[in-house]
Amino acid sequence: MYPEYLVAPMREDLTKVGFEELKDADAVKNAIESEGTVFVMVNSVCGCAAANARPAAKIAAANGKHPDKLVTVFAGMEKEAVDTARNYMLPYPPSSPAMALFKDGKLVHIIERYQIEGRPAQMIADNLIDAFEQYC
Repeated sequence: MYPEYLVAPMREDLTKVGFEELKDADAVKNAIESEGTVFVMVNSVCGCAAANARPAAKIAAANGKHPDKLVTVFAGMEKEAVDTARNYMLPYPPSSPAMALFKDGKLVHIIERYQIEGRPAQMIADNLIDAFEQYC
């Protein structure tokens, strides 16, 4: 667990653009299993989250066609919420950061850490936007 003062700006980076922060298993379950499309961002304190993942998520979320819900969980903080989100992402291994798109409770697109590290935010955002255009 990280000190809250350390992660607060990283949380706000997404919540200020409309992401809802999910802090327990029930909130994650209710969001993912809801009707429609849900984009889940597994946030993290790592450098690739700051330089690549969060900027990409914000760019993609601003696209004209985007998921019905934008939600986030924070790795290293709310363990139950993160574990629940990761269970919905199986068979993909735990990854943070990670980004997943669900439609009517089913995983339809995922971007894992190895697909985030070293890639420009716009490239990751373009991948997400393509998925949003297809599924949303």
